[in-house]
Amino acid sequence: MAHWIERPSPDADCTIIAEVAQAHDGSLGAAHAMIDAAAEAGVDAVKFQTHIAEAESSPHEPWRKKFSKQDETRFDYWRRMEFTEPQWRGLKDHAAERGLMFISSPFSLEAVALLKRVGVAAWKVASGEITNTPMIDAMCDTGAPVIVSTGMSDLAEIRSTMALISARGVPAALLQCATSYPTSPDQVGINLLDVFRRELGVAVGLSDHSATVFPGIIGAFLGAQIIEVHLTLTRRAFGPDVGASLTVEEMAELVRGVRYAEAMRRNPVAKTAVGDDMQAMRAIFMKSVVALRDIAAGEVLRTEDLGTRKPGSGIAANRIDTVVGRRLARPVSRLTPLVEDDLVARS
Repeated sequence: MAHWIERPSPDADCTIIAEVAQAHDGSLGAAHAMIDAAAEAGVDAVKFQTHIAEAESSPHEPWRKKFSKQDETRFDYWRRMEFTEPQWRGLKDHAAERGLMFISSPFSLEAVALLKRVGVAAWKVASGEITNTPMIDAMCDTGAPVIVSTGMSDLAEIRSTMALISARGVPAALLQCATSYPTSPDQVGINLLDVFRRELGVAVGLSDHSATVFPGIIGAFLGAQIIEVHLTLTRRAFGPDVGASLTVEEMAELVRGVRYAEAMRRNPVAKTAVGDDMQAMRAIFMKSVVALRDIAAGEVLRTEDLGTRKPGSGIAANRIDTVVGRRLARPVSRLTPLVEDDLVARS
């Protein structure tokens, strides 16, 4: 089960989702290869998109950007992205074998029904589906957690959708998402994690399309409970999302960075006292008050007699002014760190 469901607080471990989307380009073999790649990178979950062309589109749907030379229409492209129900079951089983949660974004009621039969660890509501209340209702009917992307909505619309899900008593999470591919730093909107958490009181996360590891790592440090990033096997691959994706090696680096950020969050450091484990280091690297010449017992120490040198095993360098004017109780050699026993006790 996802960490954000088990422990719905910013202190919970972040669930990292590798988004496959259309990176498989309609190839079942490529889809299975993406699952293996996601597992190799060390993520927690793999996410697909479940398209049924007849149920979600028509030959009149325009291209956002004409990227495919083999598909005459957008409808043709969605049809080529389809998998059969047995094929989806095979993908889910493969994910389970690799220790990954299986998640998908449906784009029609028919796709919800198909995925309900297959089984998902969580539902993902794509940015363009946030107002599709019949489909969201159907997701909630299953009782499985719902993750909502916000890339095309304002806060009022987001609040309305989250109220619908909350009323159904289903665990929910909200992802800040920018629908520009790739996303530039000024568009990431990482500040909205706190806004969503404060305004809506739900688990929050980041659906990042920057093609870098930086927003995900920073988001994890700021308490994001879900980080979702597109995955590609190579930047030379075909498809609309490649420019906004991480390679397998970069995804693995993101995972390492997120876990490092979590460790920093869980282990705040206080500068109130120096621990015993630091005393030996202080003795090596800090400086002591030392004699700059051989000085006989009984002499009164002057400013010009004293300096500071490593190691820091004697009187600390920041106490040099308190040593000036003191009388030596015993002779000391040049560059010897002074200790209190070298000095006549104050009367």
